[in-house]
Amino acid sequence: MTSLPHPEHGSEELCPGGAGLYEQALREGHVTAEAASAAPCLIDFGLLHPAVDDLHRLEPVAPAVALHRLLRTSGERIAQERRREERLAATFEPLMDLEGRHAVADATPTLRLLSGKSRINEALTAALADACKELLTIQPRSGLPTEQVAAAYAVAIRRDQALLDRGGRIRTLYPHTLRHSPTTVAYHERLSGDIEARALDEITDRLIIVDREVAFIPAGGNGVALEIRHPAIVGYLATTFDRLWRLATPVFPEAAPQPSRNGITPRQHAIAALLVEGHTDAVIADRLGMNIRTARVHIAKLAAMLGSQSRAQLGYLIGRSGILDRGR
Repeated sequence: MTSLPHPEHGSEELCPGGAGLYEQALREGHVTAEAASAAPCLIDFGLLHPAVDDLHRLEPVAPAVALHRLLRTSGERIAQERRREERLAATFEPLMDLEGRHAVADATPTLRLLSGKSRINEALTAALADACKELLTIQPRSGLPTEQVAAAYAVAIRRDQALLDRGGRIRTLYPHTLRHSPTTVAYHERLSGDIEARALDEITDRLIIVDREVAFIPAGGNGVALEIRHPAIVGYLATTFDRLWRLATPVFPEAAPQPSRNGITPRQHAIAALLVEGHTDAVIADRLGMNIRTARVHIAKLAAMLGSQSRAQLGYLIGRSGILDRGR
């Protein structure tokens, strides 16, 4: 019967055969060389050595002695690696200095995750303190109590007025549901300078762009934001803002009326489009920045106007009525 080959392993772990044979040698004081041939690791690691008076008999080395030898070998290996690291550092240090002299290095990270409202406010305050051109923001419905919204505006007013005083400008996009919000109107009326606001039926999530050099966007959780300083990404976000801005209706300083089309208001038209796409009341309310009760009131008005008796029938009647065609 052919014996299985001995598995390769390090000294930090013994194979089952080696461990059993070493235990036997410790109990009996020796093992035969023939028995040890099945576990050559015991000789390689210095756990067995030939007896002085009989080379065919192997005696165990005390575990404490064997451990000390193995640790000393490990320490020497670590020392060699450290000397190797020092040689590598000495080799590459002048090369890195050369790169630093001939390449433009930007020490500012292009992406930074900010956790917690205090850290976000600190980063935003620092960005606005250096700003001198413009502040572009998209402000969706926050879902916060009025008191918290007013507190947030109180902090923002100081920063924003400082930018306006330096000759900068502010452009803000809101959903139409916030165009008559008392806190929103009061915020704009308290600022003096080049400030404008516009509104759309549906806008993106929150976005803040400072001087088209740094942007802040939500990062998937409440109180978590991503600070972006990569020129390509910030430029893309600024272009998106510019295109939404051209489509939006002026709100401040002069509010333009929202014209109705054949008795259908822009808000009802937006709701009708989302209904045809099959969205639930909750999704429609969230995307248009209104609470779900208000969304359901508008849906009920559309249903009454078109004579619909069910949700499925309402989608069919909207499509057949030409409401969406008139909107386009």
